[in-house]
Amino acid sequence: MKSIFTNLALFVCLAIAFSGLTNCSNTPPSQKGPIDESPQASSNVPANTPADVEEAKKNSPHYRPLEKAVDQADMKNLDGTTFKVADKRGKVLLLNMWATWCGPCRSEMPTLVKMQDEHRERGFEVIGLNTDEEPVDAINKFAGDMKLNYTLVWADTALQASLLRISKFPGIPQSFIIDREGNLRGVFRGANPADVKKMEELIGMIVNE
Repeated sequence: MKSIFTNLALFVCLAIAFSGLTNCSNTPPSQKGPIDESPQASSNVPANTPADVEEAKKNSPHYRPLEKAVDQADMKNLDGTTFKVADKRGKVLLLNMWATWCGPCRSEMPTLVKMQDEHRERGFEVIGLNTDEEPVDAINKFAGDMKLNYTLVWADTALQASLLRISKFPGIPQSFIIDREGNLRGVFRGANPADVKKMEELIGMIVNE
């Protein structure tokens, strides 16, 4: 699969050297950070069809359902098997888009590891979506070096495009919080420490609902 983020690699190297950016993109700071997924802020995210929304409202009327293009997309495990977000219904999920060459992605990973350890028994799962064409050996080595304790998969270009349409943000890392009913509860863009803290607090709240 051809990554839609490969063109950012050169920029990332320059950004890390000259600026202290908190994400791997050249998006203006005013467009970074979390997106409010409360009903009052639903215009931030493209809507499903009216029928999809009404069906979801029967179970969870206060939050918007995750787009079908993401919910039903195949995610490829490193062993070649696949699964869908829909297969994880009943869990709280954090979908995290990342790549091994992304410095800001690395900076937030200890928090992802911490959250996975703290909330695993409450049905919480981090799913790291690798956005590049990196081989299994390289990903496994990186995971070992970073002591990652969560699921790593490849995100194909269609899934990446669907997530970017939700976040309206062209860089990584970015994370999507999904509750047990399959509702999108938050979108976090970049790795600003304050935003990573907010993400941690939101996960703590959702897993205890």
